[in-house]
Amino acid sequence: MDDLAALRWLVEIGADEAILETPLDRFSAPPPPPVPAARPAPVAAPLAPVPAPAVMAAPQPAAQAVVSAREAAAAAKTLEELRAALAAFEGCALKATATNLVFSDGNPAAKVMLVGEAPGADEDRQGKPFVGVSGQLLDRMLAAIGLDRTSVYITNVIPWRPPANRTPSAAELAACLPFVQRHIALVNPQILVLVGGISAKALLDTSEGIMRLRGKWRTYRTPDMAAEIPVLPTYHPAYLLRQPAQKRDSWRDLLSIKQKISDNINNPPSK
Repeated sequence: MDDLAALRWLVEIGADEAILETPLDRFSAPPPPPVPAARPAPVAAPLAPVPAPAVMAAPQPAAQAVVSAREAAAAAKTLEELRAALAAFEGCALKATATNLVFSDGNPAAKVMLVGEAPGADEDRQGKPFVGVSGQLLDRMLAAIGLDRTSVYITNVIPWRPPANRTPSAAELAACLPFVQRHIALVNPQILVLVGGISAKALLDTSEGIMRLRGKWRTYRTPDMAAEIPVLPTYHPAYLLRQPAQKRDSWRDLLSIKQKISDNINNPPSK
């Protein structure tokens, strides 16, 4: 290939511009300066030892919590003392996550005492039982048989709201049970109504569900009560809001409570 043909071939492949104005003989150029060696990486100072996390106080064992609850509840001679004992009690973990202690509402001198399950969000905020939507339904149910919060006394078997309204654990129920038992003994009502399966099973010490328990009168008595009192389990209003078809059975329970009140007026129990 002659020079002209070589030049034509270079143009065809796109090599049509010179890099330099004069040719450069790279074989005779001096070698490039040596690349300096990389500096060694600095040695990091040894890390200070991470202190061990502080040891948290061990939670009170369940058996010890029950013993403490029994002692504190038995020492309470009035409702005010019982409320103070509950506020000072550290044997139930629910206290740490709740906003308020939900102790009671209504008239402590009333003949009828209602024991519900556990506070919800509204009850936790206000510190009173049955003040939310289910509480409004309970008020209407009581009004249907001539009762209101001046003629009944209301509490719960659990005085602190469980997180996310979950079901209380067996340990939580066991720790709170001595307080509600003492609560009933101090009020000493003529009629006890257990509102919901949790309170019914806890206070009647049974594994039967509320479907089997509701509508059947039983008797209730703690060792420090002077006499037995009639007790009736019934559905919780929150359940009735989810299952309105069950309101028919609840109406029967209400009529039964009304009749029992009438019977007690005509034949007052001896205490």
